Amino acid sequence: MKSEYRAARTRAKIHGTAERPRLSVHFSNLHITAQVIDDDKKVTLAYATTVGAKMTGTKTEKAAKIGAEIAKKAKAAKVEKVVFDRGSKLYAGRMSALADAARKEGLKF
Repeated sequence: MKSEYRAARTRAKIHGTAERPRLSVHFSNLHITAQVIDDDKKVTLAYATTVGAKMTGTKTEKAAKIGAEIAKKAKAAKVEKVVFDRGSKLYAGRMSALADAARKEGLKF
């Protein structure tokens, strides 16, 4: 119940535009998914996931790899700045590892 309220509160404040699209991150029990979304046009500009990828390591290490990958794909789509949408997750552990890796690759948020 708490996570639903947190997700609603977070998403109420965040909206991706053409200048600053939304970087949405989702963690399941097995996989990590990150998308760069323009909410005005309702278009996904970049997408990275561990589904189907042969990644090894802990989930935190996988999150860092996905963060670096989404930053590279966003730069290829000419996106420099994003709004970070963490959903119902707290900014700690895997979430911060993904964000730090994306920042190292040059994505600003």
